[in-house]
Amino acid sequence: APDTPVIDQAYSKLSNSITVEWRAVPGATNYMLTAEDGDSFVETIVKNSPGTLTGLKPATLYRITIRSINSGGKSQPSPFRKVKTVLAAPILSVHSPSCDSIAVSWKAVHMAAGFSVSLMRSDGLGRMLKETTTNTSLIFTNLDPGTLYTIKAYAWNANGMPGDDFTYNQRTSPNAPVDVKVAFNSGALRAVVSWMPTEGALTYSVTVSSELLKLRCNTSSASCMVPSLQCGSEYCVSVTAYNDAGSSKPSDAVSLKTIPCAPVNISIEEDEPGHLLVSWSSTTFGHYYVVFVKSDDGLEVHCNTSYTQCHFQSDCGFTYFISVFAYNKAGQSPLGDVFNYTTAPCCPSDFRAVFMSSDTVRVTWAPVRGADLYETRAAGGSSVVLCKDTATACTLSALQCNTPYNITVYSVSEARGSNTSCTPQYVATAPCSPEIKNISKDGLSVISVQWHSNNEETTTYVVTARGEAGLWHCTSTGNSCTLMDLPCGSAFSVSATARSPAGQSLPSYSVPLETAPCCPNDLILTQVTQSVTNISWSVGMGAQTYVTTLESPKGQAKCHTLQNYCLLGCITCGTNYTVSLRAISETGLTSSCTYQGYSSSACCPSGVKLYRLSNNGIRVFWRAFDETINYNADLRGSKGNFSCTPSLGLSHCDITEIPCGDVYTVVVAPVTDKRPKLTFCPKKIYS
Repeated sequence: APDTPVIDQAYSKLSNSITVEWRAVPGATNYMLTAEDGDSFVETIVKNSPGTLTGLKPATLYRITIRSINSGGKSQPSPFRKVKTVLAAPILSVHSPSCDSIAVSWKAVHMAAGFSVSLMRSDGLGRMLKETTTNTSLIFTNLDPGTLYTIKAYAWNANGMPGDDFTYNQRTSPNAPVDVKVAFNSGALRAVVSWMPTEGALTYSVTVSSELLKLRCNTSSASCMVPSLQCGSEYCVSVTAYNDAGSSKPSDAVSLKTIPCAPVNISIEEDEPGHLLVSWSSTTFGHYYVVFVKSDDGLEVHCNTSYTQCHFQSDCGFTYFISVFAYNKAGQSPLGDVFNYTTAPCCPSDFRAVFMSSDTVRVTWAPVRGADLYETRAAGGSSVVLCKDTATACTLSALQCNTPYNITVYSVSEARGSNTSCTPQYVATAPCSPEIKNISKDGLSVISVQWHSNNEETTTYVVTARGEAGLWHCTSTGNSCTLMDLPCGSAFSVSATARSPAGQSLPSYSVPLETAPCCPNDLILTQVTQSVTNISWSVGMGAQTYVTTLESPKGQAKCHTLQNYCLLGCITCGTNYTVSLRAISETGLTSSCTYQGYSSSACCPSGVKLYRLSNNGIRVFWRAFDETINYNADLRGSKGNFSCTPSLGLSHCDITEIPCGDVYTVVVAPVTDKRPKLTFCPKKIYS
């Protein structure tokens, strides 16, 4: 093994190491350095002197020994040397509380009696500042803003031995930016803030704040754009510079007033036709206002005012587009809501009302601007009749008769509604139709008609009887009139109408009227037998059945028939009769007709007997009913006809020179001057 080396010197320059120097030992290839502090030891192998032991504790006393080494082994430890490591470097905490100061602080260092701190610009300019202190903090002031400084600090022990030093580079915070300017863009509601660059500033922060809003903009340049500003606001604008040391103080605040907000609560009123009043609420920072009004035909007008309302002239039937802007030094407010206001449509012109019937009037007018449809209103009495149409004509029906109406045509638009200022026109309807209450017969061809109506006293009434026989009229201003000379046997429809200057009413409901049937013009009586008479007559107009009557003090004979003839029995011969006929219509109307009296033929004799007088003669006997009547005897046979007439008062006569050998029919009948011979008296056969 090699010889034991001898330590020349051992010293500590760093708090975690001790450097040992010795003389070389022949034959040694390596050396083992050992440091012991009583609790631990540290060994290291080195090639030659000097050698350094590391990983030691600061401010700690160590026993240092050295051994030489070769292939034969290790030498004995050298005599030890006691060496104390130097103090540890203080660990600095550095910051720049202001733009011209740097604050340095550190934790206490073990065994330190004091500290030395020096500061110098890193670029070498200026002088070094050095401070010694027993405290653990100090502040360097009056420094240059935004400048990088190098700070070195170390501690020393009671013997004044310095320990490790600690170096730290620290920049002072920048100075507040100056010459801050704000350029406001009113259209985009944004601002561009600019300033002079600040020494040592790495970034800048622009703060734009109001009572309700705070906006920031960060940049590394000397300007910044702040978007999304609000209208009608006042902002304080400040700029703060930043670097790795911190921030500057904010720059002096610059006031920014933005453009006013668009006016709100805009109301548009047509205080009177042809005048628009536009009003709005005042806006913050609004110095004056401009109102633009553009009509739908392209014409635009405006109003400039410092008040909150403007008046405009307007025309009917137009739509106006209205916008209100507020202004101040910053510019024009944003576009708010664009309001459209449609004025009431114009009132119809060329108004005409023509009655189509008593309760219907057709109203026409010329089209007007702004009207989507038209409403025609007829107000009269207790009723209102409405008609709505897009056409320029309307028919009002079901109007009350005999009523004055105010007819107004209102133009209507969807946007504004109805123009209620249109002037009405007075129109009176025709009188009401009368109501026929009664029809009475005042005579054979005289009919009285009575009616009821509620028309005015100046109304004239016309009653018309219409039938196949023709037309008959009567006129009155009262409640009745008389129809004269109506033909018999006719059916009529009777109606009444009312007339006035306003027009003519509809006809009343028709009332049927039937006149009594006509009496037959011709009536003939023919005696068929002694007790039967045939009556015939001409047809009576309107008659359906007839009742004929022969009446005498001795009795009455009557028949009721559909025909225009009738056989009447039970006639008394030789009697004067009154003749009457009643013509009866289908509905039961009766006409009583009287005719010339009728006398039945004289009675046929009874008890006719025949006696032979000679071979060529006979005598005819009979019994007369009335001695004042002369009789005639007729003898009729195949060989001749013979007759005889006795003197008045006799009841027999003779017929002579008649052929024999024949069969004769003998009839005895009364003799009349005007009538033909009676053929119905009894017959006798004689051979």
